[in-house]
Amino acid sequence: MSTEETVPSPCLRICAVDGRSGFCMGCNRTLKEITAWSEYTNDEKREVLAAIKRRKEEVGPIEYGAV
Repeated sequence: MSTEETVPSPCLRICAVDGRSGFCMGCNRTLKEITAWSEYTNDEKREVLAAIKRRKEEVGPIEYGAV
């Protein structure tokens, strides 16, 4: 059994998906990433966290109610 700690979820409890980008407005994950998070390995979770960082750099913050 591994002693490695589980990578924490990036969830901010602001759960609303932006219709244009498909990303959660709180954590910037896709619905697939959100629903599969608990099944991902730590390496897969780190990959998602890296993707979130890239999204924030490329797209910027997702604002609620922005048109």
